[in-house]
Amino acid sequence: MIELEGVPELVDPVMVAAFEGWNDAGDAASTAVAHLDKEWKGEVFAALDAEDYYDFQVNRPTVWLDGGVRRITWPTTRLSVVRVGGDKPRDLVLVRGIEPSMRWRSFCNEILGFAHELGVELVVIMGALLGDTPHTRPVPVSGVTSDPDLARTMDLEETKYEGPTGIVGILQEACTHAGVPAVSLWAAVPHYVSQPPNPKATLALLNRLEDLIDLRIPLGELAEDARAWQVGVDQLAAEDSEVAEYVQSLEEARDTAELPEASGEAIAREFERYLRRRDGGGPPGPGQTAGHATDGEGAAYLRDTPSERTRPPKPKPSQRPTEQGAGGPEGTSGPEDAESSGSAASGDDDSDDSGDSGTAESSDD
Repeated sequence: MIELEGVPELVDPVMVAAFEGWNDAGDAASTAVAHLDKEWKGEVFAALDAEDYYDFQVNRPTVWLDGGVRRITWPTTRLSVVRVGGDKPRDLVLVRGIEPSMRWRSFCNEILGFAHELGVELVVIMGALLGDTPHTRPVPVSGVTSDPDLARTMDLEETKYEGPTGIVGILQEACTHAGVPAVSLWAAVPHYVSQPPNPKATLALLNRLEDLIDLRIPLGELAEDARAWQVGVDQLAAEDSEVAEYVQSLEEARDTAELPEASGEAIAREFERYLRRRDGGGPPGPGQTAGHATDGEGAAYLRDTPSERTRPPKPKPSQRPTEQGAGGPEGTSGPEDAESSGSAASGDDDSDDSGDSGTAESSDD
């Protein structure tokens, strides 16, 4: 462990973590934590020793010039802290890095050591998976936990998943065994447009995090980026009748599956959520903005510029990703199917340490 600035004293801290690679389709989860760090000007106070956890032939260091001096940035996991003002100030401990290549138990123990020392009350780990979901609909975000009491009190799904797992699943179980409440939030990213970034999925994760910890998050330009992303994907899909037909089939399947949930109770719950976002926190706190998209409004129109998009592949309705199950262990859209897909994110050498081979099994000691 490398101490950078010492450990600060925190107020009602919640730890929010995300890791690039296998658990991060479209870089949606790691970008969400990066957004929190940027908007609230996080201060890094510690980093894990890269020598202990990373294979540098998989995640290569980068060389850069600092005033003519060559320096090296090593792949690692860093911890920063942000203080959220307002009527109920609290601190967030942000954990952001790359899925480790080895020594996963030691890695989790080190993260938990910080959680215990800082008095963290809840750990929220964000991830993203590839799924059969249309880009034209609100991004499904599932919240799962291994703690039945936590599932009941926070209206979450109790995970029943069995199979290969990534660092998100390992860290959640480590928290549970250590007596630290832990939740995983999984966003489903359309598999036919999986290239990062995916600001629509990032925004959906942040909206779900707001609901989970009752905290207003400044969106900055994220909502507009997400709208631009969807415009770009719409245009690409419109250029190819086969892709457009496939997207339509996903829309029909999604609408049919969600029809039974359109009950009075569900509508009332969504309306309460809208009112809470608009009025619940009063005026925005320091550094916050008032514009918050909801899954039912702004988030349904989130888009990217077409010039920054590559052409999506031409999947047919019969071509489902064989590694992605249609339903997850909780009977939802499959939050932990990311753990068995091995194809969560397509990044460069520095962001995807497992590729499609599912190295999660061999990385753990």
